[in-house]
Amino acid sequence: MKRRQEEAAMPLGTGLDAARADAHRLAAAARSILACPADVHLVVDGVDDVTAGLDDAGLALQDLGGRPVLTCPADAALAHAATDGRSALLTLHSGLGSPSSPDRDAVLTLSGRLVADGPEECACCGELRARVALDLDFAVLDRRDGPAAGRLRVPLAAFTSPDHDLNRGFLQRAVEHANECHQDELRRALATRAGTRLGDLLGVQLCGLRPDGVVLRWVDTTGAHQHELRFPRAARSAADLGELLRSELHEGLC
Repeated sequence: MKRRQEEAAMPLGTGLDAARADAHRLAAAARSILACPADVHLVVDGVDDVTAGLDDAGLALQDLGGRPVLTCPADAALAHAATDGRSALLTLHSGLGSPSSPDRDAVLTLSGRLVADGPEECACCGELRARVALDLDFAVLDRRDGPAAGRLRVPLAAFTSPDHDLNRGFLQRAVEHANECHQDELRRALATRAGTRLGDLLGVQLCGLRPDGVVLRWVDTTGAHQHELRFPRAARSAADLGELLRSELHEGLC
């Protein structure tokens, strides 16, 4: 983890080292958008409006090591398109930062072939769903404004590197999910850790999640507070980070 932080902080030099650093940073930005899109548009060769009739609950997207994986009802047109191995274009508008952030100007375009990746049983309702992966041919990052405006091809080897599994977008989505869906668990964890009565807690929020820690903010009857929680070690993967959050805060976090 220290090596990754140092690499991100290094100024660009010339020649091969600069090219590698550029590829690393470009891939990090692209993976962050894949993990944290504000809007997703999928076009499949030979299929009109392949996502018709699917709302956000019916169609889900995950970044699995740089491989886009969608889940949908087993009888959806997308599932049939994957069985046929059709070509597809996936366009993702950045959801990074606040809605007014300049990072929202970036668009990631991924091209490839759909692959049926097996069935998946929904943990909430037991529904059998289809997993559809996009095997990539190319990735292009498009920044519309600012000094870095332009379209840049993202090297696929860098894009799928494990170095980017704990990317900025993944960390942002993890915080958003915890704050929106696990307020009960966060309040109980904070009450235990801070020695505060549960009834005195008005709200708890995670922010600034990193592989080695997270910031806790809360409001109780005495005012607003903040505490930086350092993990006993830095997380090495998404699963590892989840384990650390559960062990250090609450076992109900996912």
